Amino acid sequence: MASVDQLVSSVSPPTGKPGRSLRREVGLIGLLWASVGSIIGSGWLYGAKNAVVVAGPAAMISWGIGAVAIVLLAFVHAELGGMFPVAGGTARYPHYTFGGLAGMSFGWFSWLQAATVAPIEVEAMIGYAGHWEFAKGFLNDNGTLTTSGFVVAVFLMAVFVAVNFLGVRVLSHTNSITTWLKIAVPLGTILVLAVTNFHGSNFTSHGFAPFGVKGVLSAVSASGIIFALLGFEQAIQLAGESKNPKRDIPRAVLGSVAIGTLIYVGLQVVFIGALPVSSFVNGWDNLDFPGISGPFAGLATLVGLGWLAWVLYFDAIVSPGGTGLIYTTSTSRISYGLSKNGYAPQLFERIDKRGVPWFGLTISFVTGVVCFLPFPSWQELVGFIVSASVLMYAGAPLAFGALRRRLPAHERPYRLPGGGLIAPLAFVVSSLIIYWAGWHTLSRLAVAILIGYLLLGSYAAYAIRKGLPNAPKLEWRAAQWLPVYLVGMGLISWQGGFGDGTGNLPLGWDIAAVTAFSVAVYAWATRVALPAEAIQRNIEDVEVVDEGGH
Repeated sequence: MASVDQLVSSVSPPTGKPGRSLRREVGLIGLLWASVGSIIGSGWLYGAKNAVVVAGPAAMISWGIGAVAIVLLAFVHAELGGMFPVAGGTARYPHYTFGGLAGMSFGWFSWLQAATVAPIEVEAMIGYAGHWEFAKGFLNDNGTLTTSGFVVAVFLMAVFVAVNFLGVRVLSHTNSITTWLKIAVPLGTILVLAVTNFHGSNFTSHGFAPFGVKGVLSAVSASGIIFALLGFEQAIQLAGESKNPKRDIPRAVLGSVAIGTLIYVGLQVVFIGALPVSSFVNGWDNLDFPGISGPFAGLATLVGLGWLAWVLYFDAIVSPGGTGLIYTTSTSRISYGLSKNGYAPQLFERIDKRGVPWFGLTISFVTGVVCFLPFPSWQELVGFIVSASVLMYAGAPLAFGALRRRLPAHERPYRLPGGGLIAPLAFVVSSLIIYWAGWHTLSRLAVAILIGYLLLGSYAAYAIRKGLPNAPKLEWRAAQWLPVYLVGMGLISWQGGFGDGTGNLPLGWDIAAVTAFSVAVYAWATRVALPAEAIQRNIEDVEVVDEGGH
């Protein structure tokens, strides 16, 4: 059997103009910074405050749970990313192992997640800009966009797209510059607040965990902790443009998670420790910065560090902007991967002279603008996108388990130690985070899933009926577990106590139910996955026609 490198280098892609393909121009630092730049976004600006409001000082435990969850998922993705260095990888792993129906579903989850992050970052930029007089008219009192705010939001989305059109090399350099700044400012903030204003008594002033276990768990999803730590997969989405993907993808994935986790935990510690007692005198759920916009900048102002506040207001534009930029890139690469797998029109595979999938990039802009309409505020978008994100990530542990079972001898540049245990744990954790997002969020996500099935399913049916060359094979048997999983998670969420659930499942029993259900689905899915020959054929069908040379 030919190796991936031989397959990739020997055949040029059939789409676009002859000789045009995604260009392998991104090195290890570019990949690492793509992931780190996505992790350090608007989450660091808002995550620490939102977490402490929901969980009190016990938000430290929430960050620990979130970090463990993301590390488990990152380990799984590191092995898969090294095995399959293709653009839009997260949209392809379930396709390899479970066929068309599962591939289409998780491809849609991946695209939905990536397409809605950029507008979230724009919302954060506009929210922090409210400190300046000229920007006060961009938001209503309830945090939604005014007409002028909507115009600014659309302009910022257009800037993200314009930079992407300059090509992956310019994008990588631009993102590297912004990421250095995005790392330096949070680290500097941690140091300054820890040295100048830190009160250990704040951690017990109103009780370490005033809202109990439910507050700790709710903070993991609802306050933006998981959202803040997401982004490590950006190196995987750019794998088709990596110079040395088998070596660099695992390093970039795991390295970015380590950097992001250390920064976020440090920020949470100093945020709690530096708060004046007057700001939480009425309890952590009534945390108050009167007349000051932006949590960390507001805190810096309260404690007499006006100069730091100005630095933070500036970084509030850079950090979310850099993340929005790279997720705009990711959206176009995922739609490229969806088209390669036969779930979207081949127009998404069209590459311009700079190696940019131009149609997918245009659609990412349109989608981002639409997102400002139904979800106009950052807080409304976060809960929704976390669920879409984790649904996307949940496909990787299942694909991992199926590949270990079906293709144990397949080349693995990075082989995860203890993968047989870590993969099911990662799937359980993914399911728990989905559950903790709450019924209110999941019920809306169900609508988005149905829209995806309508759009992608309609094209797949059309392609099959017309006998198009990229028509997918919807292997129903290998994906028989998927509708059961989606409906089952919905029912548990409905009966649970998070996000307007009925509360019929008490805390503890609900976690046990999600865990048992997830373990059963994992065992089921990995046993009904496609046969080894079919998986190998899916891998070759995609990679033979995938990213060519330079």
